[in-house]
Amino acid sequence: QAQLVESGGGLVQAGGSLRLSCAASGRTFWLYAMGWFRQAPGKEREFVAGISFNGDRTRYTDSVKGRFTMSRDNAKNTAYLQMNSLKPEDTAVYYCAANSVYVFSEDGMDYWGKGTLVTVSS
Repeated sequence: QAQLVESGGGLVQAGGSLRLSCAASGRTFWLYAMGWFRQAPGKEREFVAGISFNGDRTRYTDSVKGRFTMSRDNAKNTAYLQMNSLKPEDTAVYYCAANSVYVFSEDGMDYWGKGTLVTVSS
């Protein structure tokens, strides 16, 4: 059973950058598609970005296209989310998730991390 641990969250000013990391346990990390979701205060959790098991495909929600980049390093069992040009509306708890197929849905992921808080001040 895989365990996912997020890190890299924090407080940043609008326009700034953060890089989130998701460290996965287990030797089968490379078999899973990885995704980032976020939940803002008072809102439902939403998909942010996803990457295929070998990194050849990525997908982003419209609001982060051109600003966020997802990547992975299978040798390090780690996925990343580089977030640039951050906006106050990006403030949320960011969750890492893994799935055995290249599908990213709130109720369809196999494993979830516990989240890391990103706060963007105006």
